[in-house]
Amino acid sequence: MKTIYINTWLTLLLVAQLSYGQSLESKKDKDTTSIWQLMKHDATYTAKGVGYSLSRPIYWKAKDFTKMGTLIAGTALLSLADDPVRDFASNGREHVPEILRDFGWYFGSPQNYFMANAGLYGFGLLTKNEQVRKTSVLIITSSITSGLIQSFTKTAIGRARPGTELGNHSFSPFSKEGRFHSFPSGHTILSVTMAHSIAKQFDNIWIKTGIYAIGAIPPMSRLIDDAHWITDIAFSTALSIIIVDGVDKFLFNEDAYNYPKRPKTISWNITFGSNTIGVVGQF
Repeated sequence: MKTIYINTWLTLLLVAQLSYGQSLESKKDKDTTSIWQLMKHDATYTAKGVGYSLSRPIYWKAKDFTKMGTLIAGTALLSLADDPVRDFASNGREHVPEILRDFGWYFGSPQNYFMANAGLYGFGLLTKNEQVRKTSVLIITSSITSGLIQSFTKTAIGRARPGTELGNHSFSPFSKEGRFHSFPSGHTILSVTMAHSIAKQFDNIWIKTGIYAIGAIPPMSRLIDDAHWITDIAFSTALSIIIVDGVDKFLFNEDAYNYPKRPKTISWNITFGSNTIGVVGQF
């Protein structure tokens, strides 16, 4: 069963990549570069991208700290919805097909996730498809960056998972127990990172929507399985998108790959209204 989920997702990725690769106008002459040279190039920019991403806070200006503060404040405000959303998810659990919940678990697991991306990268490398290689480098670079951040914060914050029944404001910083590793959500970070990285390669809104819909399955399955609070998922989603956009911008500015146009970015803002609090991403 596990292998079926991995192979199904990988097949979808390869089909998607072939589709958009064929739809874009090729600006590349016949590639005579060796596989080894391409691997060195990709590894170099992966390492540079991770270093760039992790070092960004050193260069932040006032507006950057304001954006981070807004994200944190928005997450804190959203915690008011933790219990109501948990109750709603619990009540609807029996109506969610088991195959979707299993898919969310298996794909969000690191070993399966990286196997899928390894297959994607291998395809791009062997076929010398620059679009696929670039997408895979974007995914792995963003995943390493977000993974390092997530691993530290998950332990440092020590938030209790919903299933512990300790409440959404219960914390045990630097606890080694898995029940205190709720924030942020690793499954969400990995799935959103891959979905956003791939969706950025398309202009068609329907294709983008389909990719994001598939990427949303792991976060939702974790919510339904009572493994995370809605704030865990919301913060992880925003963090993943911010990191992917940052890495994409870095690769573009470095002229590492053939970008047909400047990548779009998302600016996040907190909105307030009558009895509502929202996070809006402007494309």
